[in-house]
Parts: sequence; C-alpha cells; structure tokens
Amino acid sequence: MDDLLSEKEQLDQFRSWWSEYGTYVIGGIVIGAGMLFGINHYQSTKLQAQLDASTAYEALVVQVADGKLEAAEALADEIATTYSETTYVGQAGLAMARLYMDKNRDQDAADALLAVIGSSADSELQHVARLRLARIYLYQDKAQEVVDLLAGEEVDAFAAAYGEVLGDAFTALGRIAEAQDAYQKVLLDPLSQGTVDQQLVQWKSLDLPLPEPVAVGEEEAAEPVPADAVEADESDSEEDE
Repeated sequence: MDDLLSEKEQLDQFRSWWSEYGTYVIGGIVIGAGMLFGINHYQSTKLQAQLDASTAYEALVVQVADGKLEAAEALADEIATTYSETTYVGQAGLAMARLYMDKNRDQDAADALLAVIGSSADSELQHVARLRLARIYLYQDKAQEVVDLLAGEEVDAFAAAYGEVLGDAFTALGRIAEAQDAYQKVLLDPLSQGTVDQQLVQWKSLDLPLPEPVAVGEEEAAEPVPADAVEADESDSEEDE
C-alpha cells in the first residue's frame, strides 16, 4: 500500500512539474528541431550552389576553349551574380582574362584580373591574377605599373615568379642595378625551381647592359670653377699681352 502511495505521489509531482515547465520543454524541442532543420537546409543549399556553380564554370571553360566570347561572358556574369559566394567567381575571372587576351582585348583582360584581385577570392587566386596582370602591363609597355603592382609583395610560393617579372620591368625602365638584383634573388631562391625557368632568368641577367663607366677626372671637371680663379686667369692673360 505504501509502495502504491509512493508511486501516486511521484506521478502527482511529475504532473505538477509538467504543468509548470512542460511548455518550456516542448518549446525547446521545437526550437532545437527548427535550428537543426535550418542548419541542414543551409548546408544543403550551400552545397547545391557549389554544384550549380561548378556546372556553370565547366560550361564556361568549354566556351573559352572554343573561343565563344559572348556565351562565355554570359556564363561569367551568371557565376558572378548568382553564385557570388562560391570560389568559382575568381576562377571565372581568370578564364575570361585568358579569352580576352586570345581576342587581343588586353585591356578587358586587365580589367577582369583587377576584379579578381579586388574580390574575396582566396589569396592564391589573387596572386595568380596579380602575376598575369603584371605580364599584361609589360605587354602594354607599362613597366612602372608592374613595379607598383608587385613591389613589396612577399609570398614564398610566388616570390620567384614576381621577381622575374619585376626584373623585366626594371630592365624596361633602364634601372639596371635593380633588375640585376631582382634576377639574382630569383636565381638564389631555393623555391624557384619548378616555378620559373631558371636558365631563362640567367640569360636575362647576363644580357643586361653593363653600367656606364665614369671617366677618370670627370667628376672634377664637372665642378664649378671659382669666380676669383677666373678673374686671376683673365688678368694674367692681359699682362702677357
């Protein structure tokens, strides 16, 4: 009898507790289930966006390979607007820059690469875009823009490639000592093998013009002659006459 009374008391206590806190328990379960559903839905949506962006990018690559500019531009715009949060935006920019160069539209290629550099693309894609843009600037005879773009960029994986292009820019600007320094850093960089053609860099270094020698006494001749010395020479000439 005591056992039955104890169970009844426990049941009454549970009912009392449930009447007071049951709503909160149910609400917590509902909120938890909703959050779990929301997280799963977000992850599923994000994954689907990546898959769709991948499909669009693959189609873009085909159009670029076929040289179909209008179709490629339409796909690139779709990726940039519809899938702006994916990694394919930067890759699409690189692909379009290549196609523009194939079409001799170097400024459009430069603009596409500038967009990649200024985007939220990962750092490796941005460095690839910066390097390709520097080469376009060299093609456009904009050597100073190359220096402004690459100087100060210290990235181990791209240091050698940057250094070679910087050397080319310094050479074009007639800054021979800086060009030689840039090429030598590339040749001494242990990470440069496989990233640049070291033999080509060596040829560029050897092909640099030698600094013009300063003639002996040239600096002294360039110094101005004091006025009193000139007057003394003139008076001596008059006495000789």
